[in-house]
Amino acid sequence: MSKILVAVSSALAAERLVKPVADMAQKLSAEVLVIHVSRPSAGQGRESEEAEGDRAVRTLQDGIAATGINVTTLLMFSDDIAKAILNTADEQNATLLCLGLTGKNVFARLLAGNVPVELIRNTKVPVLLFPPELGDGI
Repeated sequence: MSKILVAVSSALAAERLVKPVADMAQKLSAEVLVIHVSRPSAGQGRESEEAEGDRAVRTLQDGIAATGINVTTLLMFSDDIAKAILNTADEQNATLLCLGLTGKNVFARLLAGNVPVELIRNTKVPVLLFPPELGDGI
């Protein structure tokens, strides 16, 4: 069976990905693993990041599961987000990686690292990038 790993950064991104990921999973007869990876922080920052990550994965899980597709979730903390996604994809035998772009500007990407580029460079499976405007016209 195919497995789609969807890395999601926010609840807004998750809302935008529900329909296209569910449609794709149905067409591929795939199950879905939704993950959120945050950089470790302490105190209030960590609690806030964990709550946002939980909202993101639950939003996507609930929307996709409503279509009858098997969905699991995972929240992670790692200093290297791309590596955490790649390791999880490998461990879970993912056949496709999906990522919703956030629309960050170049400066923000330099500070945070460019996760999509790292995934494309280092993965063994296809990567599908969804544009930030995905949900605006649907």
